[in-house]
Amino acid sequence: MSDARPDLAGALGAAAAGVGVLVAMTGHTKLALLGSVVAGAAAALTLSKRRADDTADEQVGSMNEQIHELEQALAAQVRRRIGAEEAVKSLSEQLSAAEKRAGDVSAPVVLSDSGAGGTALTDPATGLLNQEYFVVALESRIAAARRHLRPVAVGVIQAVDRWEGDTQPNAEPVLVAEALRATLREADTLTHLQDGRFDVVLEDTTESGAISTMERLRLHLAENHPSLTLWVGVACYPAHALTAGELIDRAGTALIAARDWHQSRIEVATDE
Repeated sequence: MSDARPDLAGALGAAAAGVGVLVAMTGHTKLALLGSVVAGAAAALTLSKRRADDTADEQVGSMNEQIHELEQALAAQVRRRIGAEEAVKSLSEQLSAAEKRAGDVSAPVVLSDSGAGGTALTDPATGLLNQEYFVVALESRIAAARRHLRPVAVGVIQAVDRWEGDTQPNAEPVLVAEALRATLREADTLTHLQDGRFDVVLEDTTESGAISTMERLRLHLAENHPSLTLWVGVACYPAHALTAGELIDRAGTALIAARDWHQSRIEVATDE
């Protein structure tokens, strides 16, 4: 609806002017008073219109500010959404690449020619892969085994030399590494841990296959290094655990049980 106040104010102004003319012609004071009243009404309407216009301008300005703030908030939300989608996409690509590598791994993962200094992933004393690589390799093997419905076995190995009582000096790591290379397959993952133990990942190997492999290792050491005592803890996916961390824990518990025998021993994780 249009505002009628400008028309009315104009009409009143014209009326006041007309009254002024009559006053000038006739000299009636009452007409002069009437003209003053009409002029005042016209002025009041004009002022009211200006105030209304100012109020409308303020409301429009406030609405524009609110719209601007909403636009900024929406833009920020869109940027966050885009950032989250990009992060999810990046993680998805990394996961797909890791799974592909896990599925394609078939070459040996023993680095025997690393030299005395080793590399970031190898143990300088033995040339075997180190502890940092072991967990990554095991997780990759389990991922591949889960897709192809194959078993995976883990062996946690400790060899000591001429131990007496509570003293259990670890065997020379190079000797154990050589025995592992001589008895395990090229596709098996061999690692030397910081605490002197050795961990092996046996791909596509059941519990009985893992026991047979560790028994070959024991016989090799007994024949070539009779002073060594070998303890082994074995755990298998999916028979004993479904994740890398659980599998390592179960094999470690089996190793502790093997050490209680005070002679060479291979222990398998119990079903819980």
